[in-house]
Amino acid sequence: MDANIQAAAAKLVRRLKEGNHSLTLAESCTGGLLASTLTDIAGASLWFKKSWITYANEAKVRELGVDEEELASKGAVSAQVAIMMAKGALERAEADFAISVTGIAGPTNEGSKKPVGTVYVGIASQNWANAIRTQIGGTRAENKAGFVYFALLTAMQCWDDAMVRTKAEKRQQMDAIEEAKRLEAQREADRERRDQEAREKAPWQDEAWSDEDNGEEIGLAVEWSDDDE
Repeated sequence: MDANIQAAAAKLVRRLKEGNHSLTLAESCTGGLLASTLTDIAGASLWFKKSWITYANEAKVRELGVDEEELASKGAVSAQVAIMMAKGALERAEADFAISVTGIAGPTNEGSKKPVGTVYVGIASQNWANAIRTQIGGTRAENKAGFVYFALLTAMQCWDDAMVRTKAEKRQQMDAIEEAKRLEAQREADRERRDQEAREKAPWQDEAWSDEDNGEEIGLAVEWSDDDE
């Protein structure tokens, strides 16, 4: 196997192991080559869930839940189908990440309008999904190997992009929390200032009350008499 493909596979597996993540695959044109490449690495049972080789369109629909109308409209080699394949595998395998591959390995495009060497790689997680396209020129075997290499690189690229988005979202959340705290503190300070101003302006504040007798009785004096009326 090509040394670049082996190195990319090892790099992806390191990421999976470091994060204690699991992976599942859905392949079409590569016919299981991606699964074979990854499971050549010792200890694959710790992170590799399962894989599907859905070469025929009906298999994509039946095994992965690809929408039949979307498949007929966009074609098997499309971003939409690549994403649906990845999401279908992810759900069925209950994995953390899924990679799908759908393309035209050649030597002919079997009636498709897309050129030989076209491939879409889908990547899905529980929170996001994406598909990336490329075109490779070569023999059928060369294209299949190239598709696998592109799938490995694409997975890591999408992973990195997702990490950047996650960090940005967390930073935005923290900024929003800090801003909410600042606004609440400002509102509390404004309330305290208004209350203080109200206390200072209240007219009853000028009166002094005392329990001491100041010579003035407050109440009603009642006189009792023993005389009969």
